Amino acid sequence: SRIYQLQQELKGRDRQPSRNGTTYSLDSIIGKSLPMLKAIKAAQRASRFQTNVLICGETGTGKELFAQGIHNASAYKDEPFVGLNCAAIPENLLESTLFGAVKGAYTGAQSTPGLFEQAGKGTLFLDEIDSMSKSMQAKLLRAIQERRVRRIGGKEEIPVDCRIISATNVNIDEALQENMIRPDIYYRLASVVIEIPPLRERK
Repeated sequence: SRIYQLQQELKGRDRQPSRNGTTYSLDSIIGKSLPMLKAIKAAQRASRFQTNVLICGETGTGKELFAQGIHNASAYKDEPFVGLNCAAIPENLLESTLFGAVKGAYTGAQSTPGLFEQAGKGTLFLDEIDSMSKSMQAKLLRAIQERRVRRIGGKEEIPVDCRIISATNVNIDEALQENMIRPDIYYRLASVVIEIPPLRERK
């Protein structure tokens, strides 16, 4: 079938992870429908600047593929690409995962850098950002505004300089109305918004 053919074509492209932690480029994206071409063009524009990007699309539409593509088309493609599915990490571990921890901060804690630090001057990709609690969104907002993070249990403020690409599979207007996403964090994350059309609209 045509769907199987497309899947095989995609599997054959750029499947080996590169040194920066990515697998795909914008050239890996298959689709010639007008909405897809519009999304790809928006991604190409976004790659020219170090602004934060919010990618909206249903599950399975290729949001991380777009995120990796934007990173690899940017001037920071040699820097790390670090991804995290916010819904897959328990709330009590999410903060240390993002910001890091110092030894002894909690039982079993070792001194570890968080994903902000690991991303360096590259890209931090936060998928399913809408699943993050309000208190965690507030902490993320502070890190974005200050461009500094503090490891759990630490006293030192650590400068960070990564671009944040976030993604959501819910309707963004509904998420804002229902207070799933704080308006202040939304405006920080959504300097550029890219909407990926659902699979049923891609013939």
